[in-house]
Amino acid sequence: MIDLGLSKLAIIGVVALIVIGPEKLPKVARMAGTLYGRAQRYLHDVKSEVSREIELDELRNLHKEVHESAQSFKDEVEHSMSSHVDEVEALWDGREHTASAGSSSSTYAYVSTSDIERKARDFRRKKLVRTSAVPAWYKHRHGGKTHVLSGAARVRKFRPGSSKPKTSFF
Repeated sequence: MIDLGLSKLAIIGVVALIVIGPEKLPKVARMAGTLYGRAQRYLHDVKSEVSREIELDELRNLHKEVHESAQSFKDEVEHSMSSHVDEVEALWDGREHTASAGSSSSTYAYVSTSDIERKARDFRRKKLVRTSAVPAWYKHRHGGKTHVLSGAARVRKFRPGSSKPKTSFF
């Protein structure tokens, strides 16, 4: 910007006082201040508009890159899923399936459906046993274990010489 010091402003004020006169000087100074403020606001608006346009352009480029990467990821997933679906269908039908030419040359041997069904049934049964929770009131009512006892605790549970269990767990 323009380098205006106090001495330069004083010289401009004295010249304006002499040229314009003391009666019109306050009115002219007010008008000059108003015009200067408008000019500053206009420049600020132009700067902000330019910066918004630059940011908008950057966002468009970023959106385009993200869209392209998402599309490529989607294509890869679809290709992978279709190849895996083909493999599973080949295994389900009992055919041998060779991997695609671009990948390794591994083959999948015949697997009977009864083996698959048996393994799936066993897996479901084991998962049910692992994840199911029996309520404590049911265990108490039907005599099931309510908590785990170590070997030492089980030995201590019975009094020597008697077959009657202690009522206390400690």
